[in-house]
Amino acid sequence: MEQVREGQSGAVAMSAPVRSAAAVANCATGAGYGPDGTVSGDLIQQLRVLEDMKSAISSLQAKIAVAFDLAQRQEQAEKGIPASERGKGIGAQVALARRESPNKGSRLLGLAKALVTEMPHTMAALESGQLNEWRATLLVKETACLSAEDRAAVDEELAPDTGTFDGAGDKAIAAAVKAAAYRRDPRSVTERAAHAASERYVSLRPAPDTMAYLTALLPVAQGVAVFAALTRQAGTARSDGDTRSKGQVMADTLVERTTGTAAGYTGIDLQLVMTDRTLLAGDSEPARLNGYGIVPAGWARELLSNSQGSDGPGAYYQDFNVWVRRLYTAPRTGELLATDSRARFFPPGIRRFIETRDNTCRTPYCDAPIRHLDHIIPWHSGGPTTVDNGTGLCEACNHTKENPGWTATPEAGSRHTLRITTPTGHSYQSQAPPLPGYRRN
Repeated sequence: MEQVREGQSGAVAMSAPVRSAAAVANCATGAGYGPDGTVSGDLIQQLRVLEDMKSAISSLQAKIAVAFDLAQRQEQAEKGIPASERGKGIGAQVALARRESPNKGSRLLGLAKALVTEMPHTMAALESGQLNEWRATLLVKETACLSAEDRAAVDEELAPDTGTFDGAGDKAIAAAVKAAAYRRDPRSVTERAAHAASERYVSLRPAPDTMAYLTALLPVAQGVAVFAALTRQAGTARSDGDTRSKGQVMADTLVERTTGTAAGYTGIDLQLVMTDRTLLAGDSEPARLNGYGIVPAGWARELLSNSQGSDGPGAYYQDFNVWVRRLYTAPRTGELLATDSRARFFPPGIRRFIETRDNTCRTPYCDAPIRHLDHIIPWHSGGPTTVDNGTGLCEACNHTKENPGWTATPEAGSRHTLRITTPTGHSYQSQAPPLPGYRRN
């Protein structure tokens, strides 16, 4: 497979680095027998060929991403965009083309640049199927703090295309690369560890069965201390006769110490959206908890009832205020049409309306929380401040759409619809998700 090479125009020239997908697929799925002469042996052989094919395609995607980056930068230069502004929005375009979130698109572009320009042995291993895309990512990640020269030296030292990592799991690969990186440049690795504390954060993502993963990335000393404190509290509670399990006590203690209440959300707007039939008539239509997703109807009603069961959602709750705000939707399309205008403890009504309608960032494949409300047709271009011309976006996507060549336009549709067009002229449609109660015909 040929390496990407820079052409005179500043773009890149590429030959066909892998056999066509159809040819490989035909080879992989053709009738026959495996090495042991059995059908099952042939099926396993097909799985291996397809896995090799996936790795080869990943390497080709990396080369194409780098070629696209170079081409975009040249086009931006020809349009007079300052050097400091060139390259913005490229990761987001890669993400849309690969049906990934903008955040992952930027990571994929960074991975591609490292593989193509600095790590030829790792790229060769990916091309041949000796590494998959995730394990190639581990090699790139663990050498990120090194200079280009040192990274290339580590790549040559480990030479994964020679079978260095045959049979090795993710942890073994990461450990080997860390050790090689430290031997090459111990100072940079140490400085990276010191800098890591500045990257601490807390995140939340949905889990099955109306649960959620609350994750904290902390310096190791603080992480160990927090876990030890929760463990001590669980031990004390159990010795005092508490019937909850150790894990339950630790989780409940974390919630109470963080929020100040056992319920964990007194005075906080949970934005639970459901039909009137679910709320008042015992209907089974699921509800939607903004920031989480779909929840069962019974669970939603129990949450609002302040029940005092042993393990239900209201098990440890004190009474709290429940405010009901009516939402009006079109009967056939589920489009959110209007809402009560009175507000209490919340931002202005129009913001609440759009956040309820859009639920998460409206950029395709981006599930990030809404951070910014923005005009689809810009206000300075005459766009009105209305719910039809408003959209909810995460911070990164809102900044991306301000780059040259990006446009967004509202479109007629059964539900609120907008079309995003990238600098290459490719268009992607975004439609507001249906609210509870909507059924497709």
